[in-house]
Amino acid sequence: MSAATVSALSPCHHFNQGQCQSCRHIARPLAQQVAAKTAALQQLLSPFVAEPAAIFHSPILGDASGFRNKAKMVALGAAHAPILGIVSPSGEAVSLWDCLLYPADMQALLQRLERFVQQAGLPPYRVDKAKGELKFILLTRSQVRGEFLLRFVLRSKDAIARIERELPALLAEFPQIKVVSVNLQPVHMAILEGDEEIFLTANTRLEERFNDVPLFIRPKSFFQTNPHVAAKLYQTAREWVAEFAPSSIWDLFCGVGGFGLHCAAKHIALTGIEIEAEAIACANMSAQMMGLDNVQFMALDSTDFAKGRDAADKPELIIVNPPRRGIGEELCSALSEFAPQAILYSSCNPATLAKDLAHIRGYQLTKVQLFDLFPHTDHFEVLVMLVKEARDGA
Repeated sequence: MSAATVSALSPCHHFNQGQCQSCRHIARPLAQQVAAKTAALQQLLSPFVAEPAAIFHSPILGDASGFRNKAKMVALGAAHAPILGIVSPSGEAVSLWDCLLYPADMQALLQRLERFVQQAGLPPYRVDKAKGELKFILLTRSQVRGEFLLRFVLRSKDAIARIERELPALLAEFPQIKVVSVNLQPVHMAILEGDEEIFLTANTRLEERFNDVPLFIRPKSFFQTNPHVAAKLYQTAREWVAEFAPSSIWDLFCGVGGFGLHCAAKHIALTGIEIEAEAIACANMSAQMMGLDNVQFMALDSTDFAKGRDAADKPELIIVNPPRRGIGEELCSALSEFAPQAILYSSCNPATLAKDLAHIRGYQLTKVQLFDLFPHTDHFEVLVMLVKEARDGA
């Protein structure tokens, strides 16, 4: 395809000029993108599906622009002329405050933050020279109230006073900013964040709401980046799980509890497991707000938790929502041994999902649905339901 053709089709000037290629399919209509993703998913799952038409539900699409709630901006340039964005394929520093993935209010704040960095005199960190202070700016938006969590990733504490000096003016101009923190990342590598988080505001979390479930966003807890489609993902999980009327559920890799809390009820014993302690703190706050007392969220490794449980304590249904690496053969074996009535698996990497399905024994794939959480890319989320196969004499 010629550059002129791409320019005519793509609404993004950064893409057309070759500055950013993250949205590699942005020149194609969403329907075509999702058709290609569906075909790829059907091919990956073909060993486990006899009749795709019988179990594949229609894919869920969202908006083509303005859908993303999180920005990760690399600090580039110099303190007197900072740039927040990325390094282009040609090595050019590109400002991405106007990225079409972000809502208009988020774009306006990102643009203002470039001026904030200049006013505060925050020198962007140079990996090649091991100099500078500001490594990244991370901005997260809650759609329920249009509020923001703003994080400055710094090499050291030296620049915190400069941020605090300029912060009152920024907050007065953008009162939607509710949480501000500094993350210290002293390692001389392009690692996103460090262990220490210093809050510069009294508030330490943002409230979000998907469907009727309150959820909380904190600096180090994973949160879905496409709220509109994520809400439909959680609602679908709730509806699929309700068909089994389980009295007990495990939610492994639970994050802030989105899946488990959507499926929870007074009569259901819910156990959520997540290795990130901040995410567990958020999940517990949500459960308290919902008045759920038959719930426990614990900061543990999901595989270790499952391996250490007696089969007599198995739940009736297990939810897994692992990172891109999948759940792995060890946990697949443990789930097969527990043999719950059903397993709900949400995956952001269908390749590792297919590998895991090959290691889960005694289950039949009964439902598959694609959720286009990541438009213009090859990535997507897929939700599948696995039901225990009937055994002779059972």
